[in-house]
Amino acid sequence: MKTVSTFVFTIILLFCCKFAFSQDWLIKPIKQKAQVKIEGNTIELNNGLVIRRFIIGQNLACFDYVNLTNNQQLIRAIKPEARLKIDGKEYNIGGLNGQSEQAYLQTNWLHKLEKGKADFVYKNFEISEIKPRINWKSKSWPNNTQNPSGQTLVLNFLPQDALLNGLVVAIQYEIYDGIPLLVKSLQIKNTGTKTFRIDRVVNEILGLVEEESAVVGKPEEMKKQHGIYIETNYAFNNAMRYDISDQTTHWKVDSTYTSQVNYNYQTPCLLEIYPEKAPGIDLKPTETFNSVRTHELLMDSYDRQRRGLMIKKMYKTVAPWTLQNPIFMHLVSKNDDEVKTAIDQCQATGYEAVILSFGSHLEMENNSAENITRWKKLADYAHSKGILLGGYSLFSSRRISDEYDVISPITGKPGGAFFGNAPCFGSQWGLDYSQKIKNFFEKTGFDIWENDGPYPGDVCASKVHPGHRDLDDSQWKQMAIQKDLYRWLNEHGVYINAPDWYFLDGTHKIALGYREVNFSLSREQQRILNRQNIHDGTIEKTAAMSWGFVPLTRYQGGGPEAVLEPLEEHLEDYKQLMMQYYGAGVQACYRGPRLYDTEKTKNTVAETINWYKKYREILNSDIIHLRRADGRDWDGFIHVNPNLKQKGFLMLFNPTTEPITRKIKIPLYYTGLESKAIVKEKDGVSKVLTLNRNYEVELTVTIPANGNIWYVIE
Repeated sequence: MKTVSTFVFTIILLFCCKFAFSQDWLIKPIKQKAQVKIEGNTIELNNGLVIRRFIIGQNLACFDYVNLTNNQQLIRAIKPEARLKIDGKEYNIGGLNGQSEQAYLQTNWLHKLEKGKADFVYKNFEISEIKPRINWKSKSWPNNTQNPSGQTLVLNFLPQDALLNGLVVAIQYEIYDGIPLLVKSLQIKNTGTKTFRIDRVVNEILGLVEEESAVVGKPEEMKKQHGIYIETNYAFNNAMRYDISDQTTHWKVDSTYTSQVNYNYQTPCLLEIYPEKAPGIDLKPTETFNSVRTHELLMDSYDRQRRGLMIKKMYKTVAPWTLQNPIFMHLVSKNDDEVKTAIDQCQATGYEAVILSFGSHLEMENNSAENITRWKKLADYAHSKGILLGGYSLFSSRRISDEYDVISPITGKPGGAFFGNAPCFGSQWGLDYSQKIKNFFEKTGFDIWENDGPYPGDVCASKVHPGHRDLDDSQWKQMAIQKDLYRWLNEHGVYINAPDWYFLDGTHKIALGYREVNFSLSREQQRILNRQNIHDGTIEKTAAMSWGFVPLTRYQGGGPEAVLEPLEEHLEDYKQLMMQYYGAGVQACYRGPRLYDTEKTKNTVAETINWYKKYREILNSDIIHLRRADGRDWDGFIHVNPNLKQKGFLMLFNPTTEPITRKIKIPLYYTGLESKAIVKEKDGVSKVLTLNRNYEVELTVTIPANGNIWYVIE
């Protein structure tokens, strides 16, 4: 028998000391609610996990930003609240000048600091409850998700420069209950009579304590501040990951910090948030500009697993619609009868939705009365069976025309987009496309939209497209049109699969991350590769936010060894693929013309779905990754949820051709269990195990060849 060391929680013992004052907020919610307090000349945001304070002197400035779980101070120097570039000139919003030492800040210096001569100056504040940004509706599981609670603080600023009369800047902070998170955004209101060109909006500037000191070295060679995680709602790159998709986070050097260790002042300790290629817009009288929303999540650990859990908690808090996770198939259809057959098969097996895949006979852009009537009948039929109906629509990676495609700023001609050729969302075709999609969903009653290839930040040099002015505002304006469409659909109860990072503006799901041609490999390879994708794709996003892929029929090449049809002949592979996806809480696109071909196949699919639904709540809870699939030995994960009776669900896989027996240490810290755990293999006999001082239990398991095993932990 072989002893295998699983994922080691190096921070467990630290927790025992760190949370002695309270408890771990990832396991048990703290009682303190978010609040805004005004005391003398200070304004304080505090929810028991994070505190941020502002001083009101000649101007308003942030001087205190502390993670209360580990008492880490983030601020070393006062900076402006924001910065605008208007009509070619830069203006600071708030802030105080005169701090000579930039390595640290002592509060007795504050009364000596002064406002800048051209800076926007603080006027007043407003306090209110957090309001939902999207009035979302849910037609799928779960449909009882709550909107977050907390407090909103708005700080209003006015210009000193007479040239800017009429502009009002409102900086908004949202502080949420139960999570060390602040969300910052900025509004510019034009209450005057002239139009202003807004060249750039920097909505966050923080002089942060440096992560490390280096006498020599460039900014890209040094670590950035790990005590704060930043995410905005302006991200696109088709990477299926936020950090690569991010377009707004800029770590800069601070030349005013002259006492830093780095000889050339190259330490990356100044954080600024702004889109590189936006906005460049004209703000007309009575109009309001809304900046990106900067999510600032304070971190208490370097551990990737814990950081991932914190980020996933953020999504659950600020984008609760992403918790929805309907069970769907991906139908390849040639006619309406095949759609009805798929709907009937979904009802018979417990599936909840049909999505007409790419290559099907659905045309959402066809708004003719005949087409609308046709698909409304099919949607009505699906609804009569308790099934949601959705479909696929391609936007990018296709050419429309010279008139409607994005225009390259280099050549002045169509082409040069992320996908080679792509339509401009600001062209008349793009504006019509958005309206056609809205009309289709409104008239047919469809429930799901799978949008393929929304533009990943394409700019357009056209000066005649009605949806943008020119190159400078083209990215921002196209994104605004796209986000408006997503929000509209979400508020009409439409579930959205999109291939880029638009969760914070209304989308629900993105791919785990995959290479398409891998689905032409053998079923044996796909099983292991898919488990690797599940492991990698759910570290920093939830299973509900992720989809996988199972080719029932041929896809991207490959022979009979790559597909599951005929289904009954490959039933073992079919079930294993379902078990590993549903066991992870991940919905896969089972792409083909049917879910089953025989009664035996039907029963296998139905049994698997019934199993998934029986344990659905825990299977959709957070994943702790134990061992990544490598094809050599066991791999697996455990779901954890301290708020359920079933506090853990362990799934283990054996990729080898022989049964294996292993003694494995299972980490149970995030289940909330402290001393004893009731462990039950499948629906068998329970046994009580004692947790060690690292909150682990030791479990001897036998996993069948090319199979899996699962345990419920209470």
